[in-house]
Amino acid sequence: MALIVQKYGGTSVGTPERIKNVAERVARFQARGDQVIVVVSAMSGETNRLIALCKEVAAAPDPRELDVVVSTGEQVTIGLLCMALHDIGIKAKSYTGSQVRILTDSAHTKARILNIDEAPIRKDLDEGNVVVVAGFQGVDEHGSITTLGRGGSDTTGVALAAALKADECQIYTDVDGVYTTDPRVVPEARKLDTITFEEMLELASLGSKVLQIRSVEFAGKYKVKLRVLSSFQEEGAGTLITVEEDQNMEQPVISGIAFNRDEAKLTVVGAPDKPGIAYQILGPIADANIDVDMIIQNVGHDGATDFSFTVARGDLGKAMKVLETHRGQIGARAFESDNTMAKVSIVGVGMRSHPGVASLMFRTLAEEGINIQMISTSEIKISVAIEEKYLELAVRVLHKAFKLDEA
Repeated sequence: MALIVQKYGGTSVGTPERIKNVAERVARFQARGDQVIVVVSAMSGETNRLIALCKEVAAAPDPRELDVVVSTGEQVTIGLLCMALHDIGIKAKSYTGSQVRILTDSAHTKARILNIDEAPIRKDLDEGNVVVVAGFQGVDEHGSITTLGRGGSDTTGVALAAALKADECQIYTDVDGVYTTDPRVVPEARKLDTITFEEMLELASLGSKVLQIRSVEFAGKYKVKLRVLSSFQEEGAGTLITVEEDQNMEQPVISGIAFNRDEAKLTVVGAPDKPGIAYQILGPIADANIDVDMIIQNVGHDGATDFSFTVARGDLGKAMKVLETHRGQIGARAFESDNTMAKVSIVGVGMRSHPGVASLMFRTLAEEGINIQMISTSEIKISVAIEEKYLELAVRVLHKAFKLDEA
């Protein structure tokens, strides 16, 4: 007998028929002797509908009250799924985040989990119940409903698996696992049987939408065995996300390619080449709550240097205003911007032991006439900023160059 936490996203519970299908799947796990905790999202489109409703009433809804409204989407789903389970003869009990006592901080709309009271859940499991928990939500020390931010149901699932020391946390989505890259861009993309937490964390942060990044961080921290599966396929092992030490086989050089179209570049031209200039540029940007991604500073000449960095396209206008406001403090000749950028990244723990990865990447792009404008690296990742019009070509040729289509 195993203790399994299963999380189903919005598309998996998007209709009454799909909710019934989830109930049938859960019943099969219980029939083989497993104890099952199910975490569900709101039905697809419901969270957006609730947010839009709030904004019709108030242009800037109070965050606490927004959480009260938005959290009802998952409450509907847990009730419906329990009804579907009862209808096929399965004992089940539903819980909201506050009923489980998923204790969070008070950062409404983006709360973080602090503690989970697992005792009621264990009691229900021991009595033969399937426990159905609303994802994405919790309660703070004052009793106020909180939500965990977009994708927070993944985090709820992993947190419950960690608290109850579950044998596995299964994330059911509309894809059957983690692929070497997006199959819509590269039809030859291959599903991975396993991937390390390190690699998955990089892929999630670089644009892969399969898993929410906080859930991967949580799983890695608490060593939760995580598996990505499709809720629309009856069979399949999906992709197991595990610690590198758990794997006996040597890692491939590259495990996957991620990309992000949402990049814009700003360049500070002719900034004084002196200590502290990077802070004078990026300090006000950080104060404006704008995330900076890639950074490059050119070698200084004649006391001046050019300094470039990238932000999300939606933040470009705001970032330019910040720079203009601090023009005197920065002392640059000009500010330039480009909102036609994209980022392509290769990820793999095998980089640590295989030389020549960067040179192969750069040569492959050069042979296609793709100019690299910025480079960022870590132990297991190389990212480059290129013109967006070359993005899909870059992904395809890199996928072939690193033989990712080969099993």
